[in-house]
Amino acid sequence: MRAKTAVVLGAQWGDEGKGKIVDVLSDGFSAVARYAGGHNAGHTVIIGGQKFVLQLIPCGVLRKGCKGIIGNGVVLDPIHFLKEVDGLRKLGLEVDSSLFVSTRTQVILPYHRMIELAAESAPGRRKIGTTSRGIGPAYEDKMARSGLRVVDLLNPKLLREHIETACAQKNAIAHALFGTDPLNPAQIYDEYAAAAERIAPFAADTGRLLNNILRDGGSIMFEGAQGTMLDIDHGTYPFVTSSSSTAGGAATGTGIGPSRIGTVISVTKAYVTRVGQGPFPTEIFDAVGEHIQRRGNEFGAVTGRTRRCGWLDIPQLRYSNEVNGTDWLVITKLDVLDELEEIKVCVGYEIDGKVTDEMPADVRGLEAIKPHYITLKGWRESTEGITDFEKLPAAAKEYLRFQERESGAKIAMVSTGPDRSQTIVMPEFARVLDELRK
Repeated sequence: MRAKTAVVLGAQWGDEGKGKIVDVLSDGFSAVARYAGGHNAGHTVIIGGQKFVLQLIPCGVLRKGCKGIIGNGVVLDPIHFLKEVDGLRKLGLEVDSSLFVSTRTQVILPYHRMIELAAESAPGRRKIGTTSRGIGPAYEDKMARSGLRVVDLLNPKLLREHIETACAQKNAIAHALFGTDPLNPAQIYDEYAAAAERIAPFAADTGRLLNNILRDGGSIMFEGAQGTMLDIDHGTYPFVTSSSSTAGGAATGTGIGPSRIGTVISVTKAYVTRVGQGPFPTEIFDAVGEHIQRRGNEFGAVTGRTRRCGWLDIPQLRYSNEVNGTDWLVITKLDVLDELEEIKVCVGYEIDGKVTDEMPADVRGLEAIKPHYITLKGWRESTEGITDFEKLPAAAKEYLRFQERESGAKIAMVSTGPDRSQTIVMPEFARVLDELRK
């Protein structure tokens, strides 16, 4: 029997609408656990017209009785975390008894932001489009075994020693390489020691907590950040994030064994977007791309940056499904395509005159891709708010079934608008959900 767990992740370059999907699915789950990334990941959820933008805190906190857990695979900015907690409290949400942070989670400190911002802005450096929030440098310190974890943040003596040592090193590096002004370790200590006192009630051995939930018959949803094509190992390197955003990260990023991962649900838009730098084979550069951008409100939830828009990429989606072992596919923003007369879909690649369905590992190969398209008929009718698959226009149903046939995963849900209620749940998937929630 499969474990009562599900991983929900992005199948593309992030921004697929995972926040809404996790929120819809989390009803009846015991916990939602975030396993990767930092506050560079924005999940927007709209409930009854009220907008919630969550960056670090898992969407499960929006459900009464559901625990929200920040796992050890995340990097935590303490100051931002506390601001987000305060914001949720002001909205009337109960977070103090339902939110937990792993004591093994790595901490972002001001020198991480200093290093990243200076490096990304340095003359002659290839920009990779980071948010300059210190995410990458925090993961670098983690892998160099010189990072600070939440358990260390709570130890005043160790915290002071760590900040003094790290500032001496980072200030020297930043000044020598980028001419950056030094940070004040005493000032940093005072601010973060005060933050630690407020974070202490949330700190817990979350790996043990999650395993106990499963042992007691509960269910867990693992919430991904960014998307498969931004994964540090499997994405479009080096234009990627610094963590494991694919399904495998759910085990390493929370302390749950791989055999306890029951179902993998990948979220894809009905088209493709990408924010920041990096190769994007199906990017649209004409008025159609601008139309999709406007209608889809394609601006980053965290940074406000404009998202580049492109046609659905079937080879990329197949690759993503293979990497993640995707069982179910959730398709979002179908309604954004409502006004198009024709819809293109990339069904193959040509690289240096050779036809392939393989995702190149190198950037040069990705940039050399010539997409092979087919054209499908648009439906020119509104699908917004439809909650029954059979009530969709015939052409819209065919577009969705085409994705199902070509991608190798079954359609679980279709989002037809931003609100929690504007969702189609396929009957077969509804039965799977019922089993998970029992």
